[in-house]
Amino acid sequence: MAKTVSDLLELVEMEEHVGGWWHNFITRHSEQRHPEAAVKLPDIQHLLGIWFRALGGDGGLEIASADATSHNARRSLLQRMAGTNKKAELAWRDENALRLPAQIDLFPDVQLNRDLYLWLGALAAMEDEAGDEPWFPHNQRLSRLALARWPGLEQKYLGLVEAHLQQRRLGRWPEDEIAQEQAIRRALIEPGSVDSLPPAGRMPLPVPLWLHPNPPQPTRMPASEPPQDAGAQGGKPRELEEVARKQTEKAETQDSDRGLITVRMENIFSWGEHVNVDRGTEDEDNDERADEVARDLDKISVTRNGKAAKTRIKFDLDLPAEAEDDEILSDDLMLPEWDWKKRQLIPDHCRVVELVARDAPAIPLPERLNRTAAKLRSQFQALAPARVWHRARPDGEEVDLEAYLRFRTDRASGCNVAADNLYRQMNAGARDLACLLLADLSLSTDTWVNDQSRVLDVIQDSLYLFAESLAATGDRFGIYGFSSRKRDPIRIHTIKTFEENYNGRIRGRIDALAPGYYTRLGAGIRYAAERLKEQGAGRRLLLILTDGKPNDLDQYEGRYGIEDTRHAIQAVRALGFHPFCVTIDEKGNDYLPHLFGSAGYVVIRDPMELPGQLPLLYARLTAQEH
Repeated sequence: MAKTVSDLLELVEMEEHVGGWWHNFITRHSEQRHPEAAVKLPDIQHLLGIWFRALGGDGGLEIASADATSHNARRSLLQRMAGTNKKAELAWRDENALRLPAQIDLFPDVQLNRDLYLWLGALAAMEDEAGDEPWFPHNQRLSRLALARWPGLEQKYLGLVEAHLQQRRLGRWPEDEIAQEQAIRRALIEPGSVDSLPPAGRMPLPVPLWLHPNPPQPTRMPASEPPQDAGAQGGKPRELEEVARKQTEKAETQDSDRGLITVRMENIFSWGEHVNVDRGTEDEDNDERADEVARDLDKISVTRNGKAAKTRIKFDLDLPAEAEDDEILSDDLMLPEWDWKKRQLIPDHCRVVELVARDAPAIPLPERLNRTAAKLRSQFQALAPARVWHRARPDGEEVDLEAYLRFRTDRASGCNVAADNLYRQMNAGARDLACLLLADLSLSTDTWVNDQSRVLDVIQDSLYLFAESLAATGDRFGIYGFSSRKRDPIRIHTIKTFEENYNGRIRGRIDALAPGYYTRLGAGIRYAAERLKEQGAGRRLLLILTDGKPNDLDQYEGRYGIEDTRHAIQAVRALGFHPFCVTIDEKGNDYLPHLFGSAGYVVIRDPMELPGQLPLLYARLTAQEH
């Protein structure tokens, strides 16, 4: 019996070994991939952003990874045996991003794979509102336009076409599929030479040199409220990095007592397009396992069951009790919002609620900041204008000797001059400058920078040192924070008005700050502009401190929020104000040039450096003003 069991175990191990060898062999020979020459999108993403916009691409689009999509094109025998080549990585544009393959390893030459990224960026930069133009003539027209506008691309393009055509091998196909493939080859070699794609019983092989024929379309999900017990599990919210775009669908909530459906054993080896497995209320306790599940899914079904998850990929929204919320100062200010699709400014679209910290006691400056604050005060006092004498005044601290001698000389010479304007007065100089600091207090500020500090803690330290520095110069300044929960309300936290002096009460308000909701940045900028209008200074600076891009629960996510923010910034500049953005968002370079211009923002790489850098940045900005 023992010998029989041993033989069975050896047989199982041999079967596993042979099966693994066969899988590796068949997969390697069925896929036309060259991992040794792969070029990854993150390694070239920054260059692609510059390249795309330099060629005239839409500055409001970010560069993002595209998910592989299914196709029903003909596959070889080896591919069918290995179950490979069911999906293709193609590029496309949507309203928010230029989406490119996360990795290109189609060619054995690294330079060719890199050139394909650049060609796709150039092709997408030619994209326009072509309506319902079919995929085949559309890509030919874009290719012809790109080559005509940028002749230097021709050699790269011809090299890509030659390498790709070697991969598109014809087999014993039906005549209609052969005609279709020959048409694609002619169109690649000479874009615009073929008017239409011949019909065939199957889709043609994917064309990686062209944009996607039918890109995934996002399904707009209704904004959902947080579960009643959100946050009860105490899990730390996280956002996955480098996850390709997923298709979504709305699904009905499943009964909690339902489980896996049993199937007949003979069905185990059958093929299926989709298996809908109801997990009930089971959650992933392991964060890494949750990451793997989210990355592997092709389509994410969203449902609402009102229960908190053990592992949350994106944060839940907890609402404070009214008695614990800040005190409301006003709630009747309405602001417009820019609808970029309709190309119109919607009046009275956002309601502003002005708040101030309830019962915030006066506090001293935190001891950990005393040394840095003293150094900054010393530096900023040098920026304060010197005290100057104002001469020939009708009254003042003392007699103006020059004016008095001139008066006596005139009288001695017989001139009948009045005995006025004989005094002088010492007054402090003043810079004709007002600055409003607008701080993003969205829920993302509750994330941790390190083991000791959250983003909000860093922002609070920055506000302390900023106020200490500006108080030393005598410049007029106000500090406000903001967050939003859709367009009603836009929560504006009053930290320091222009009329208030910086003191312990202001420090108490800074200490009382808490993470808010979302980042409707356009509304925050418009509110700040209203406050700056009330200042009579000749120079008015709007300094925006944020940790991420515009977003909210509704359509403000994505391109809508970006364009509304850009419109608000343009309106601020039209008033003669000077907006400038300081961010600790590592991805800020992807979208901030479109919002503020190349010289209108700065990305602080290490958030812990923000408190010391913010006052010095203000000093440089105001020095430029003069």
